[in-house]
Amino acid sequence: MLTQGEDVEAHALASRGWSISSIARHLGRDRKTVRAYVAGDRQPGVRRRAAPDPIEPFIAYLGARFSDDPHLWLTALFDEVTALGYPRSYPSFVRGVRRHGLRPHCERCCGVKGRATIEIAHPPGDEIQWDWFERRRAPWGGTAYVLLGTLPHSSRVRGVISTSMDQAHLVEALDGVLRRLGGTARAWRTDRLATVIVPGSADVQASFAPVAKHYGVVIRPCPPRRGNRKGAVEASVRYLCGRWWRTMSARTMIEAQASLDRFCATVGDARPRGSSSVGALADAEPLLPLPPVAYPATIEVSVPVAPDATVAFRGARCSVPPGLIGAGLTVRHRLGSSTLEILAPSGTLVAVHRLARGGLVRLPEHRIALERAVLGAFTTLPPCERKGNHPPGPAARAAAAVLRGGHEEREVVVDLTRYAELVEAAR
Repeated sequence: MLTQGEDVEAHALASRGWSISSIARHLGRDRKTVRAYVAGDRQPGVRRRAAPDPIEPFIAYLGARFSDDPHLWLTALFDEVTALGYPRSYPSFVRGVRRHGLRPHCERCCGVKGRATIEIAHPPGDEIQWDWFERRRAPWGGTAYVLLGTLPHSSRVRGVISTSMDQAHLVEALDGVLRRLGGTARAWRTDRLATVIVPGSADVQASFAPVAKHYGVVIRPCPPRRGNRKGAVEASVRYLCGRWWRTMSARTMIEAQASLDRFCATVGDARPRGSSSVGALADAEPLLPLPPVAYPATIEVSVPVAPDATVAFRGARCSVPPGLIGAGLTVRHRLGSSTLEILAPSGTLVAVHRLARGGLVRLPEHRIALERAVLGAFTTLPPCERKGNHPPGPAARAAAAVLRGGHEEREVVVDLTRYAELVEAAR
């Protein structure tokens, strides 16, 4: 087999009038090989098969079957061609189908990869794009859900870390991102999130419509199977995952949120955009003002009660009555309010606390009840004697006699004096 360079040289020498034998001696190759390359029967880099291709007799049948169903499984086709006399294995069959390109292309089932793309013009303040990204094994445990909002005109991005992606947490994260952006665009662009868009349609969820009305925006769902329609926020996801998440040193969610805010406001806004920067372009965008308070969605979180009769919520620990230690309670918080409610599994209201950002919040009545429970568990008795001798007592022997059918076992007594008398008499 000739290399690309040898093939070029052989054609050049042949065009100058050299004979095949002269070219073969010059290249140190066989004459038949040189003749085949010069005639175009062979191509450099393509090795001629020593045996016929076993799939060639079945190409017509496979083409007809793919015309019937372009998505037919190769395992099913392999069973059919094996019954028709295909002599090789399934991996050989798959290689043959791919080598000959027998499966037809289906544009409807292809993703966005490989398709032509073009930049979409985004007027200032017209649209904000939303998307979640999640990272398992967060430093503080569990999964971190991060909602990103991106202004596609300037590429300014802000994010909020959450513990869930349900609708209530989504509304809270949306409001947090908008407060960090300083306003909202006239339209929100999302993919087909089940918490925003009715699955299988382009209509807004009835439970999310009041949220959009509260902020005075229009919801623009992405067209089906057009994930690159919100490419600005997709680019922000890749950027923050690579530049911020991989190098973040925060150990708690509160520290991670502060780190994210700091990164977006400094490194993120300093990125160049043409002759300007992301921050300068974003500051000039005409955003709509936000309502004074967030939409009053209700967040409910199930939490266990710790041994100190407290439940954890957003970095703070709130007290409950000591009789609930070990139980699972529900913490309910309405966005915009300054209190949170703690409910028992039965739905009974257990406690109401002022919303705190951290530390321990214990009501006086809960402290008194917990102290009474702790002190009441103390005892002045000495510790148990764990290494003493404790043979079965009268009650245990009586119970054993019942188990034996009423026949009480006689106690065997060894009298050494009587034993000595018997020995002496035997002498």
